[in-house]
Amino acid sequence: MRNKIIKRIKVKILEDPGFLGKFATMVGEFGALFGEIKTVHIGKNFKIREMDVYVKDEETFDTIADTIRKMEGVDLIEVKDVVKEYHINGKIKVCSNVEIESMDDLSIVYTPGVAQVCKLIQENPDYAYKFTSINNNVAIATNGTAILGLGDIGAVAGMPVMEGKAVLFRELAGINGIPILINSKDPKVIIQTLKAIAPTFGAIKLEDIKAPECFEIEDTLDRELDIPVVHDDQHGTAVVVLSALLNIAQYTYINLKRVSIGIIGLGAAGMGISKLLKAFGVQEIYGADINENALKMFKKLGGKPADLKTVMEKSKIVIATTGVPGLIKKEMVKPKQVILALSNPDPEITPEDALNAGALYAADGKAINNALGFPGLFRGALNARAKTINNAMKIAAARTIAKFTMDGDLVPNILNKKVHQAVAKAVEEVALKTGVVKYLSIVEEEIEEEL
Repeated sequence: MRNKIIKRIKVKILEDPGFLGKFATMVGEFGALFGEIKTVHIGKNFKIREMDVYVKDEETFDTIADTIRKMEGVDLIEVKDVVKEYHINGKIKVCSNVEIESMDDLSIVYTPGVAQVCKLIQENPDYAYKFTSINNNVAIATNGTAILGLGDIGAVAGMPVMEGKAVLFRELAGINGIPILINSKDPKVIIQTLKAIAPTFGAIKLEDIKAPECFEIEDTLDRELDIPVVHDDQHGTAVVVLSALLNIAQYTYINLKRVSIGIIGLGAAGMGISKLLKAFGVQEIYGADINENALKMFKKLGGKPADLKTVMEKSKIVIATTGVPGLIKKEMVKPKQVILALSNPDPEITPEDALNAGALYAADGKAINNALGFPGLFRGALNARAKTINNAMKIAAARTIAKFTMDGDLVPNILNKKVHQAVAKAVEEVALKTGVVKYLSIVEEEIEEEL
């Protein structure tokens, strides 16, 4: 089981030989991992270090803490729950783009000055793209029915995830990501709610809504609204998976369009991956799922329904998105197979186990994360004022991500802002080439003349 709990500890360790080594060995023996480590104080013959420790559960950490207290030459000074601290009062806030330092400023940004801009937009709604934040706002909408690997925990319990997505939007692409929590499992209610508030946004990002409802919601909204509507669990994941496969193909000389690919789990992510792989030109895709309706939908998309055993036997590349930890056993892995077990927080098989069983490449959802795809994908669509995000735009995003990957890796660093900037540029260019942009009745030159 992967380590899920993060604790930040402050320890005082004597600078005599052996004490630090014994401490680190002890932590490792409990299956814990170290994150960031920094020295916060240097004293006479001792150092105080602050460390992030990753453990699988609270009980394990309590045992580690008790062991530290008994160790010679090591004192436990402080323990913090760093995850809870980071989330106090939420992770996002609304900030102003302008300063108000005088009554004159107030009269410009609010009444009476704001009425001038309201009248412009009333006369021609396209002015909203210049004089409001609409074209930089993305709704991050969920009903909480498929939060991470936690399942149906409700919209409010999913808010920390929506806030996290908003942080990534802002930090990586300069987008205003605005969480929208919808307390309903009825697709019609969700559709009507988002249609009603759509004028506030330049795009809508559907998040953590379970299948099959997510398909109906996305298809309907994308068809009836003139802004992009993307279910990130499907398409953001698919973009990053395709980018990883492009790199694997380059490393191994696999012809990606002719190799057999198996998808285990045909929910939102699995179905989204299969759609994009088909659009890319992959000819043979096997799919397994316990849901018969999912298998029927997969077959309509051109896939080959199968059981788990058949998928593992016939596929050179296996992609798992089931949310079932440990589903893939070591003995199922074929020599030189590629295994991408993407369920979070626990994969169907760990990369280490897959590689030890003979896999050529293996990765999990921590390494292949949709956060690599969605910021640039949406940024490019917003820049182009696109009405939708088509497969050509997604494939352009995947190719761009692949180009930024260091030799030997499957995907680049999520925090590399140059990746997201390049993805945005590529997506914008393809949007213009494929004709999915809004042609406004005004252009920038006309706006400048008006001013």
